[in-house]
Amino acid sequence: MAVQTVAGSTDVSLGSAAALSCRECGERFPLGPVFACEMCFGPLEIAYDLPAGDPEGLRKRIEAGPNSIWRYAPLLPVPADVADKPNLNPGFTRLVKADNLARELGVTGELHVKDDSGNPTHSFKDRVVAIAVEAARAFGFTTLSCSSTGNLAGAVGAAAARAGLRSCVFIPHDLEQGKVVMAAVYGGDLVGIEGTYDDVNRFCSELIGDPIGEGWGFVNVNLRPYYAEGSKTLAYEICEQLGWRLPDQLVVPIASGSQLTKIDKGLRELIALGLVEEKPYKIFGAQAAGCSPVSRAFKEGHDVVRPVKPDTIAKSLAIGNPADGPYVLDIARRTGGAVEDVDDTQVVEAIKLLARTEGVFAETAGGVTVGVTKKLLEAGLLDPAATTVVLNTGDGLKTLDAVAPTTGPSAIIRPNLDSFREAGLA
Repeated sequence: MAVQTVAGSTDVSLGSAAALSCRECGERFPLGPVFACEMCFGPLEIAYDLPAGDPEGLRKRIEAGPNSIWRYAPLLPVPADVADKPNLNPGFTRLVKADNLARELGVTGELHVKDDSGNPTHSFKDRVVAIAVEAARAFGFTTLSCSSTGNLAGAVGAAAARAGLRSCVFIPHDLEQGKVVMAAVYGGDLVGIEGTYDDVNRFCSELIGDPIGEGWGFVNVNLRPYYAEGSKTLAYEICEQLGWRLPDQLVVPIASGSQLTKIDKGLRELIALGLVEEKPYKIFGAQAAGCSPVSRAFKEGHDVVRPVKPDTIAKSLAIGNPADGPYVLDIARRTGGAVEDVDDTQVVEAIKLLARTEGVFAETAGGVTVGVTKKLLEAGLLDPAATTVVLNTGDGLKTLDAVAPTTGPSAIIRPNLDSFREAGLA
């Protein structure tokens, strides 16, 4: 069984989190730093005793909470006093009503961009890491770690610094320079590994089983059940910001696939709690063509996702063997959605389109979701009259290399009006 023994980890209080439950066989286990079922080796996730019976009271309690993910603390595996602890307080990022982009794409219904570049380290990873930090504290870990394609490394470094923990994070050696610098600046250890993200992830799994890793909390490995729950807050915020209603359609980027599966879980929880009116919704997954194993499996009608070797500028999505890929397929098919991909040229075009129409500078993952949204609309798979939410999960300043070759000054002139007129800009 994939577990570490940590002093003081047998009796923890993480709010309404009641147990760990296997997603495959349903077996339940006590809360702990465990990520795989000892019965069938399926992935574990959090099972809750959620507040019930008073949706209006719960809604008011949420609305009176802090402008961060901690407004949803009753629905997360965190202690009740989480907002009072030193953390980065991520979340409650803006939901941009994208009317200009809608006109450009021929969308007649509401189109929104959930812009998570406004988080403390400028990506959605701050959400998931914030939850993992609380689990690390509860289980007595002293070092926070992860395998990362970039954004997570920065989020872990920053969160560990704020929480007073040591950090040691592992990345592929050839990441974008902006992400490398941002991960290193917080003072923790940053280790580049020769290989792909999947190689990095395998190394971290070995480290967990070695005495060297004793006392280490790997946010996306042995703390993964807790970490993954942070993505639910995207679903909570979107619905609250829409006036406590479900969107009709969502377009979500796929790396490991965890974000998409937890957004679906969050929507289903809101329905079960009576916080939103139940209605059908569709979830669409977005991948880069250079790393599109889930998209390929969806199009070919397969249930198994075959690993690939990533080759794309969208490095934050470059996970060739996505752990939650099969569950993404299930959700896309169950909700009537789809999984699609776009090539690197389309990614760059989509980054510029979103920036030009809405003033939102997305990183390459955001270019993937906008590009896929355009492609799905053209294929008739997205309803142009429906309420649609597209996710931008990070800041374009982290992936400048993607757009730099084709983006720059309109002209370089001498400092006089004649030169300005000659440039044709007057």
